[in-house]
Amino acid sequence: MNLDTDKLRALTLDLDDTLWPIWPTIARAESALQAWLQRHAPRVTERFDLAAMRADREAVARERPDWAHDLSALRRESIRRLLVASGEAESLLDAAFSVFLAERQRVDLYADSLPALQRLAARWPLFALSNGNADLVRIGLQPWFRGSLAAREFGVGKPDPRIFAAACERLGCAPNEVLHVGDDLRLDVHGALDAGLQAAWVRRDGKRGREDDAALGARCWQGPDLLTLADRLGA
Repeated sequence: MNLDTDKLRALTLDLDDTLWPIWPTIARAESALQAWLQRHAPRVTERFDLAAMRADREAVARERPDWAHDLSALRRESIRRLLVASGEAESLLDAAFSVFLAERQRVDLYADSLPALQRLAARWPLFALSNGNADLVRIGLQPWFRGSLAAREFGVGKPDPRIFAAACERLGCAPNEVLHVGDDLRLDVHGALDAGLQAAWVRRDGKRGREDDAALGARCWQGPDLLTLADRLGA
């Protein structure tokens, strides 16, 4: 796609799986939670192994689709259920969730992420737009971003056009003046395009699928990493 760089005034960026791989991060956070529970609520780990804990978290997500935009609420409810089912004190919930959330902020950036952010932020305001519960301050990336908006804070998540519109409004830009960058075809690419933004699809796996058709190719930039995008934008 020929991105309209002449109109470009700002970028919105997804976080999980765009700037860092999310599943190694979640796996570490779940392991840290399990270790904490083993010390402070041992009946939970006696009854539920890590796989069973993950299965319960998935069950909560199925039962509470109204919380799809709030991953913290889903995780907290899963921990609460495990405590109650095991006969442990529900009052341990806040401390247990804090352990999980702190480890969730310990991410391993992709090698290209920081140099690309530095180049892009030198040219345009960057704004984080995420369905997750990453904290840019705790991760250490806040200096490169003008602001952020999370689905939990806003009440709906991507691909809902309202969250894209809110990000553009906070940036003081028209949608077609903003390029959204993300890894997820439905949430990031189609969500942004449907909301009137330009879109960049970061495809780190290098795989090509049936969505690589002429129609999408004409509407969306695709590339393997953020440095390739920075090069394309002339940042």
